[in-house]
Amino acid sequence: MNHIHKRIRELEGFTAQTEAPGDLDAFWQETLEAASGRPLNARREEAESLSPYIKTYKVVYEGYDDTPLHGWFLLPAFTAQPRPDRLPCVVLYHGYTGSKGYPEQHAPWLLQGFAVFAVDVRGQGGDSGNLLPQTHGMSSGWITQGLLDPRQSYYRAAAVDAVRAVEWAAAQPEVDGQRVITAGTSQGGGLSLLTGALSPIPALVLADLPNLCHMDYGILNSTGSLTEAAKFVSRHPEHLDQVLHTLGYFDLLHLSARLHSPVFVSVGLKDTVCLPETVYAVYNRITVPKDIHVFPFNGHHTSGDHFRLQVEWIRKQWG
Repeated sequence: MNHIHKRIRELEGFTAQTEAPGDLDAFWQETLEAASGRPLNARREEAESLSPYIKTYKVVYEGYDDTPLHGWFLLPAFTAQPRPDRLPCVVLYHGYTGSKGYPEQHAPWLLQGFAVFAVDVRGQGGDSGNLLPQTHGMSSGWITQGLLDPRQSYYRAAAVDAVRAVEWAAAQPEVDGQRVITAGTSQGGGLSLLTGALSPIPALVLADLPNLCHMDYGILNSTGSLTEAAKFVSRHPEHLDQVLHTLGYFDLLHLSARLHSPVFVSVGLKDTVCLPETVYAVYNRITVPKDIHVFPFNGHHTSGDHFRLQVEWIRKQWG
């Protein structure tokens, strides 16, 4: 056995000894019931596209609160006649500090015959703001907003926003609501898994290099967004236990048992942002059908034929 195989074997046996918050189920029941009672107040308006082969719509909807959240709803338009059947739809969540991007960036999915709903994560690099109240000082970035109270947490708002996005997508007349997929990389991969755990809608879950995994390990070792939480605790060491308690409500270690649809994950063995230990800690707990694409020589990125493998995996799941 070479060292690469040995490393993978070690990760396949990796376990995390963490304890979920005692009221985790009640917290998410309360959160999702409150969300379901709020109207989406969605607007969908046709927009110009660089390509005549992409039907483009600007979408604004509301999720956790009154924050207007922006997205692109995209349909393939390769023929003069509309498709007689409804399309599978990929709901795309972006990485930390990013945005929904531009319509043409999502062409690979459209070329495979999927509708796309690419959404902003509140307050980050897109068009969407953030009306979440701030009750304590923060470090840089967004994730330390409300970090001392799970009910005030930025993660809670972002999670509900992500869940409402799949609800909007599944309700569109062009979309087959039984074939909605969540997908994303890094923060987006974490939100994809989180949505798959919290919503009954996703039929498949794609999670590249996901965050929100084994977060107590991540706050100590990651070079990514959790450094903001580490910086917060460095300034306020008396709040360490409360910070870890809050993170526990959003850690996929504690929510993976809720996943109900097949999952395809990727991991980079040299990733210092979403470390392989954190990804495998969650992956090893997933009980639904699952596959993982390991990149032995990659840091925080995928490469090669990964998109092709994802599409082939989707087609295999759907026969």
